[in-house]
Amino acid sequence: MGEAVQRRFTVLTAVVAALGMTATLSGCGGDSGSGDVTLTLVAADYGNSAANSSEKYWSGVAAGFEKKHPGIKVDVNVYSWKDVDRKVAEMVKAGKAPDIAQIGAYADYAKDGKLYSADQMLSIPTQANFLPTLTDAGKVDGTLYGLPFVASTRLLFYNEKLFGQAGLDAPETWDDIQKDATALKAKGVKYPFALPLGQEESQAETLMWLLSNSGGYVDDVGLYDIDSAQNIATFSWLRDNLVGKGLTGPVAPGKLDRAKAFEAFTKGEVGMLNGHPTLMEEAEAKGVKVGMVPLPGAEGPTKGSMGVADWMMGFKQNGNRKAIGDFFDYAYSDENVLAFADEYDLLPVTGSASAEMETDTKHAKLREFLAALPNSQLPPFGKTSWATVSESIKTNIGEAVAPGGSPERVLGAIAAEAAKAESAE
Repeated sequence: MGEAVQRRFTVLTAVVAALGMTATLSGCGGDSGSGDVTLTLVAADYGNSAANSSEKYWSGVAAGFEKKHPGIKVDVNVYSWKDVDRKVAEMVKAGKAPDIAQIGAYADYAKDGKLYSADQMLSIPTQANFLPTLTDAGKVDGTLYGLPFVASTRLLFYNEKLFGQAGLDAPETWDDIQKDATALKAKGVKYPFALPLGQEESQAETLMWLLSNSGGYVDDVGLYDIDSAQNIATFSWLRDNLVGKGLTGPVAPGKLDRAKAFEAFTKGEVGMLNGHPTLMEEAEAKGVKVGMVPLPGAEGPTKGSMGVADWMMGFKQNGNRKAIGDFFDYAYSDENVLAFADEYDLLPVTGSASAEMETDTKHAKLREFLAALPNSQLPPFGKTSWATVSESIKTNIGEAVAPGGSPERVLGAIAAEAAKAESAE
């Protein structure tokens, strides 16, 4: 994270102390401030089995909160990532919005006036403790509605054993990736470079590659720029130099989901792919020694990383503003934030928890990811059109690198859909 970031956390701590740890905004005093309250919480499951289900975490947080706040109960409901966003949307549509949701998108609800803003719910110390990069991504029209819950950044992972057998060094440029993948293929590696552009999370894989060529989804003023010359050049390179040369494995990128690519990496079948902290732990637990470097770019290592965050939000419908704010202040304590990050090998979203993680030797393997977070670039979560655009990317981007595919046509079609979605706001 670096000394500059550490200094920012030190200043932040001093500011928080000056304000007083019990200080709250005057706007938090109303709404369901007395009497018995039951908060409905809907959250996503980050686990992959009953043993590490997120329901255990949230039930523990709820129990601790209820002990400190007699008269407030928390009804915990955890759903898989495949279902949770749809479930919340159905609840809102039916007029039965949860009080608290921890899901993947917030902007539509904020734009429709269904959410409390952060300053209507949170104490000043809680608000001040979020990492600025993440709060910037949680705003709609300059107001924070999406509270960052957990974050990660991405690095290029490579299998050190396979690289050693092929006599290779870690790649720094796109040309290095192609040369290394060619050598790995010659050694019989099943997936020299795994490129998951299937529907599971290809909007993230896409952004990583766009950033590696100084592109992205939006321009400097926040307007969509999906079919820019840089972006078209990036996918043309992928089509011609990786996919077209048979260096991405037996499954077409447009049919390869992230989970399958990650599973193959943990089996030792993948030479290189873009990964996050959870994959690092899973791979090493299965005996795969993982090398990590910034994503190679057209001319050299990419200077910034892609950041990813999920969001918490408080719905207005039931009028439980004060109780929701109390819950958030409790949930965002360092103890709770670090417990979740530890369980799933993810990054905390608060300055104090990040500083603690950086100095704790048991988190040494996460330091490269932590260091990348302050300067990372996130997808345009604050755009209400992003859900539509993201879905279009997930559905169509694989066609851009298919044999005979046209990046210009595919990106142009996605850009047209983005413009339509923007104009409909």
